[in-house]
Amino acid sequence: MTPTERAIAGLPPHLRRYVVGQDYAAYTPRDHAVWRHVLRRLTAHLRDVAHPRYLAGLEATGIDVERIPSLDEMNRKLERVGWSAVAVRGFIPPAVFTELQSRRVLAIAADIRTHEHIEYTPAPDIVHESAGHAPFIADPTYAGYLRRAGEVGFRAIASAEDQAVFEAIRNLSVVKEDPAASEAEGRLAEERLAAAAASVRYASESTRASRLYWWTAEYGLVGTPEAPRLYGAGLLSSIGEAVHCLTPAVRKLPLTAACADVAYDITRMQPQLFVARDFDQLFEVLDAFTATLSWRRGGDHGLDEARRARTVNHLVLSGGRELSGKVVERFPGEPVAPGLATALVRLEGPVLVSRGGRAEGRPWPGEVVVAFGRAAIPERGAFEVALPGDVVLSGFAVGGGEVVHLRGVRGGRPMELPSWALLFASEDLRSVAGGPADPGAWDRWFGELSSFTAGEGEARARARKAAALPPRLAALYAELRRLREAGEATPERLLAIRDAAAAFPDDWLLRREVEELLPAVPAAPAHL
Repeated sequence: MTPTERAIAGLPPHLRRYVVGQDYAAYTPRDHAVWRHVLRRLTAHLRDVAHPRYLAGLEATGIDVERIPSLDEMNRKLERVGWSAVAVRGFIPPAVFTELQSRRVLAIAADIRTHEHIEYTPAPDIVHESAGHAPFIADPTYAGYLRRAGEVGFRAIASAEDQAVFEAIRNLSVVKEDPAASEAEGRLAEERLAAAAASVRYASESTRASRLYWWTAEYGLVGTPEAPRLYGAGLLSSIGEAVHCLTPAVRKLPLTAACADVAYDITRMQPQLFVARDFDQLFEVLDAFTATLSWRRGGDHGLDEARRARTVNHLVLSGGRELSGKVVERFPGEPVAPGLATALVRLEGPVLVSRGGRAEGRPWPGEVVVAFGRAAIPERGAFEVALPGDVVLSGFAVGGGEVVHLRGVRGGRPMELPSWALLFASEDLRSVAGGPADPGAWDRWFGELSSFTAGEGEARARARKAAALPPRLAALYAELRRLREAGEATPERLLAIRDAAAAFPDDWLLRREVEELLPAVPAAPAHL
């Protein structure tokens, strides 16, 4: 197996289905020219302004300035530091990206930006993911931060509207990178994103986690506000941002966990950036942010956060049982544990029961009720139990938590509960975390219902990008690259290529490459 095949084989099926082959041979000569142009400009500028580990990190992770990196080459180097990389197409769901990162796997967008978007692209591409993120994986402190930030993002609770915004951003990136997309298509994509953003009711935990990640791993500075260095992948992979971020037009603020409350706009350069003291401070900020999450707080806070999110999340009960589903109702009660004053909570089906992240059987199709307090519910037979808050539950236990004829009374007044449900008791609520506790099992049952697909639009955009390169122009790019690498460039041949490129007035990159070589090529000796 190749290093990349080993990396893919090590992934669980629910993550593996988002992975694609790199198809290195599909990169055109112009694609390689785009990579070379961006990397040469970036490394020349970043030599003096990036964190000192950056340039060494390029070599340490198998990234060459002259050509698009092969994932196999990268993985041979990344294996030495306990990481790997896999190829994906464009935007993938945030939960997939963060889970991969928590497993020490970099998701590398296989596509590369067009020469029209050489300064900046709204779509993930191999320049950003490999030349931006990978170099600092060689730094063990920063690599540890990336892994933990992935885990935090994976456990944060996302709202239903977060999914709508993700789909809109993904659609816009596809349209922007499609050379045949019409103005009307572009306008509709922008309007869709604006509408999705307007639908957002509040900043979810997932949104706040993504902001923290943005202001550190993507757009972070390190050092002091007066003399910062670049380390964020968004800065390291964008020629325009790498220059602009150090100008007085951008405010440099000391990094704190409060950056998670600062929104960002992916369509423009950032008006302010945050400066970490050093990579160790990233952990301090991440720990302070994590302490605010339902994953760590649990209790009433976690239940309320999950209920307003309207998404699938999971509760960790006393004894280690996990319930994955949508929290739809919380019945307040008396304090039963630190941070928990809830009598009952109701989950909408389907609900997956698990322990230690491993599902126990099939998803339950109906509703689930959790009673908080010291309640002994029999495995089988009729029961009546009293709970804190003057709550009394009764019914008939069928086995495995299933009850029929469930009834609830609080202060002598009936409670609206499902008559048929799973019923569990818990003395506390240690955690309420984003997504299902067993993502693999949830995906096996409900994966085909996911709104994410490979996308006809993405496939069409890639095909149009390939077709947008005329064969004659591709041949000129290929010849120029061969002459450069073989050291056989002559002024006569370079001028001939430049003259031929005049037939393609919209393609400036080939002419730029010719002009780069001309001053370095000695003229042929004159014949007497």
